[in-house]
Amino acid sequence: MSIQLVIDMNLSPDWVDLLSKHAWRCTHWSTNGDPRATDSEIMGWARKNDHVVFTHDLDFGTMLAVTHASGPSVIQVRGQNVLPDHMGSIVLAALKQHERDLAAGALVVVDESKSRVRVLPL
Repeated sequence: MSIQLVIDMNLSPDWVDLLSKHAWRCTHWSTNGDPRATDSEIMGWARKNDHVVFTHDLDFGTMLAVTHASGPSVIQVRGQNVLPDHMGSIVLAALKQHERDLAAGALVVVDESKSRVRVLPL
């Protein structure tokens, strides 16, 4: 099982290097679409292209809750410093722990102390 991630514009493209080094297939949104695209456009692209959205933006979880959508999955990183050199090992651990949930449809919220998973639809 191997999920593919699309990294939202609000996260550094440096995440691509870190995740790729650990065998996660990923791309930064800036290489896929308009950097000014709406969250809805990114969600639509992710759903159509079978990608998990990796973001720092709370709106993606809200969209899943409001629409009761069954996808795409979202992994949301929370905290003041969401750069890979600070949160990288925590995000990698959460991806490994919740890969099956993300493949099936889930919202995973990761912060410095824990990760939480909610199965879709919310």
